[in-house]
Amino acid sequence: MTLPIASATTRLLGALLLAAACAQAQAAQPAQQEDPSTLILSDTLHYDDIKRQSVFTGNVVLTRGLMKLNADKLEVNEDAKGNQHGVATANKGKMVTLRQERPETFETIEGVGLRAEYDGGSSQFDLIGQAVVTRFICGKPFDVIRGQRVRYNDKTGTYEAEGGPNSSAPGGRVRSLAEPRAKTEAAIAQCRAQQGKKPAADAQKAK
Repeated sequence: MTLPIASATTRLLGALLLAAACAQAQAAQPAQQEDPSTLILSDTLHYDDIKRQSVFTGNVVLTRGLMKLNADKLEVNEDAKGNQHGVATANKGKMVTLRQERPETFETIEGVGLRAEYDGGSSQFDLIGQAVVTRFICGKPFDVIRGQRVRYNDKTGTYEAEGGPNSSAPGGRVRSLAEPRAKTEAAIAQCRAQQGKKPAADAQKAK
């Protein structure tokens, strides 16, 4: 099942220039947005330059732009094109958590799972095992997807869900709860109006 949802913040991976002619053609096009910096905090780090592999363990917190991931272990591998592929896991009894903010529409995507996989080439996240992805608008939950695996694609703004014996939904099924589009658009408009009033209110207090 593939359903469109509001996309999170865009993170474009830079392309390698294959020839001078290609470089000139790209120069004539509008400049692409640069990738945000990635900050990873952990208790330990093992880096293998030959394998292009980094292994972070212990209270791992990854922050990339407006995205934040928490796990107990994170293994990151880099392919020949420079794309990163990560696998995050949690200790027994705990969950990997993912949070992506989209401030322009007052939305936040939050996901949990026993394991998370990231494909940098396609900007795709997979939450695996007891997976739940929730979309919040102004802090209130609107859409919820449950399954054994929930895949979220940041570029296309879509997600997919699969059922199975380790699904977070009853009977190993996929469970999707989505509010009507009119209701979500009204919530975004209301939040935007409230945010617009705050500066004026603060100005009055300052007088």
